Amino acid sequence: MQTPLVHNDTRKLLTTGCAIFGTGVLAALLMLTVFGGATRLGPHTNSGWLALMVAMGCLPTGALTLALGLAKLAGDMRRG
Repeated sequence: MQTPLVHNDTRKLLTTGCAIFGTGVLAALLMLTVFGGATRLGPHTNSGWLALMVAMGCLPTGALTLALGLAKLAGDMRRG
């Protein structure tokens, strides 16, 4: 029986990490463009502040989840 290229748990980590990180990127882009932009003092609107909070939560969490998924993928590939 042939082993799969990417294990199910590794695939789940990578897709979850991409989804969380993508949400953070989208929130940051919306804050800067649609929700009034931001200056040194912060966003201009309440929606901008909400988008900033979402981005601040999602970007580090998504990056760490992606890093864990990539490390697990490297370990799976090394084991064969």
